[in-house]
Amino acid sequence: MRTRTALSIFVAPLPHHGQTFTPQRTKIEVAAPPLGIFSLPLQQRTEVALRPHVLNEQLSPQHNLTGMRIDIISVVPEMLDGFLNTSILARAQKKGLVEIHVHNLRDYTTDKHRRVDDYPYGGFAGMVMQCQPIDDCIAALKAERDYDEVIFTSPDGEKFDQPMANSLSMKGNLIILCGHYKGIDYRIREHLITKEVSIGDFVLTGGELAAACMTDAIVRIIPGAIGDEQSALSDSFQDHLLAAPVYTRPADYKGWKVPDVLLSGHDAKIHEWEMAQSLERTKRLRPDLLEK
Repeated sequence: MRTRTALSIFVAPLPHHGQTFTPQRTKIEVAAPPLGIFSLPLQQRTEVALRPHVLNEQLSPQHNLTGMRIDIISVVPEMLDGFLNTSILARAQKKGLVEIHVHNLRDYTTDKHRRVDDYPYGGFAGMVMQCQPIDDCIAALKAERDYDEVIFTSPDGEKFDQPMANSLSMKGNLIILCGHYKGIDYRIREHLITKEVSIGDFVLTGGELAAACMTDAIVRIIPGAIGDEQSALSDSFQDHLLAAPVYTRPADYKGWKVPDVLLSGHDAKIHEWEMAQSLERTKRLRPDLLEK
């Protein structure tokens, strides 16, 4: 039998135009199957972002509620430029909720040809990212501010999921080092990296796509990043459940009809339908989530 789960959330009234607000932490308890996101009334429109953590977890000392900072270190920064400067990520930066900076690792190498890799000891295949440029880049960033985590994107890291995104969104400053080639000199992982993260059991050419996925998942749940925070609360994997189906107009398209309950205007019945659908889809498609 699953135990009750402690959740902590930020809540603040929607500000009027030109006003600012300070989110306040509120604690709730929910019973399994988890009900956290569904225990909020559908008509409630508040600045809410879900943070499932232990009850006594505190905000990072670097978190100032006016914005976080993410520094991404990459060998091919041009891969990230377009993604990080469009849609929700662009709006969050314009609002001052987050700063995202991409650093070209080649700018920190002492090699006259701007090389950042070399052959591995032991005669293994592939090329390995060297210590010096990575060390110098991280040192330069740390000389300007403190960082909560120095993350390395790696296929053998801890699997990235929604709870990790929620947790990282409460941090103040993050460094994400994108792996490339065969990997990085292991001494960097031993001495400088605080967290190794994988987005799945597959190998990419580089860690840039992983860094982009992580950044998007982290930033979108910062209060104010999206227009309707209720949308973030009802996303799949919040509370270890898949989201219920969603529909829009017209109510009847080629005979494909929207469920009647969604047209009823009855909040309680819609709430029950949403929860039932979410549980049914989770049991059918991702039963492993119910074991967490």
